[in-house]
Amino acid sequence: MTSVEPPRTSSISANTQRSFHRAIFALFVLSSVPAPAAYAQAAASPWVLSWSDEFNAPAGSPPDPAKWTFDIGGNGYGNHELETYTSRPVNAEQKDGNLVITARREDLTGPDGIARQYTSARILTKGRFAQAYGRFEARIQLPLGKGIWPAFWLLGDNIATLGWPKSGEIDMMENIGDASTVYSTLHGPGYSGAHAISAKFPLPAGQAVNTAFHLYALEWAPNNIRFFFDDHLIAERTPTSLPAGTNWAYNHPFFIILNLAVGGDWPGSPDATTTFPQQMAVDYVRVYTRNPSPQLQTTSGLTQPEAGPAQPRANAIPPGK
Repeated sequence: MTSVEPPRTSSISANTQRSFHRAIFALFVLSSVPAPAAYAQAAASPWVLSWSDEFNAPAGSPPDPAKWTFDIGGNGYGNHELETYTSRPVNAEQKDGNLVITARREDLTGPDGIARQYTSARILTKGRFAQAYGRFEARIQLPLGKGIWPAFWLLGDNIATLGWPKSGEIDMMENIGDASTVYSTLHGPGYSGAHAISAKFPLPAGQAVNTAFHLYALEWAPNNIRFFFDDHLIAERTPTSLPAGTNWAYNHPFFIILNLAVGGDWPGSPDATTTFPQQMAVDYVRVYTRNPSPQLQTTSGLTQPEAGPAQPRANAIPPGK
């Protein structure tokens, strides 16, 4: 945000200093505002909260059924994943102010009759909440291991009628076992799977996805999508980012998905170095709409425009999803 600084009196003459100080003193007397508050600023947020889950229910509670549903089964989900997704508390529960999704090594045959050696959870807001445009964010601490594949992503709410990838998919965060790297990806008609539009983001030095919570975010407007890791802009996408002859599939509502996959075409299978259980902890998920007139205000009522965004640091790569 832009900051409004008071004048530095060392750079002006003594007479001007005295005039400046008298004017400021008069302002304080007339307005009854304490001196330090004269320079205070209040930043009008560019966002208005529209939906959230803070995961503050008692330990052992499932995800709020008014907000989330479960995908159930072990059909591989188009990626040859190795887990069966369940709705059991051992795979998804609220605990200590977080949602904890746990991948376990265990033999289980789901209701679809498919026997698997791993279990996990995949929760989604389909049928509960969807939104077009705004800011979507989640604060997450990721697990780490060969064949472990956590993700925070969106699917078009018209998937039942259009199918994938025509409905569009927006992956805010994926990780495949590298503590210092995350991926953000768009899938759409003509640019999906191995041909999707993806950005690989190397974390700042000394940071890791598995040792602390980090904020993964998307800022989305008509014909514009920006991905963020904490305060770092990963990539910005517009219709000009797409392959020639393809369509922008992101001007309609999308719903939210959080999941922790085991195995799959991109990360490969777990190996002898992979330990279980693996846990993905989500502090919160929040969704905002844009404030139509965000601005910075001083106590005198003066305004300043917002500062521009940081420049992206992104490397286009073919995704493995």
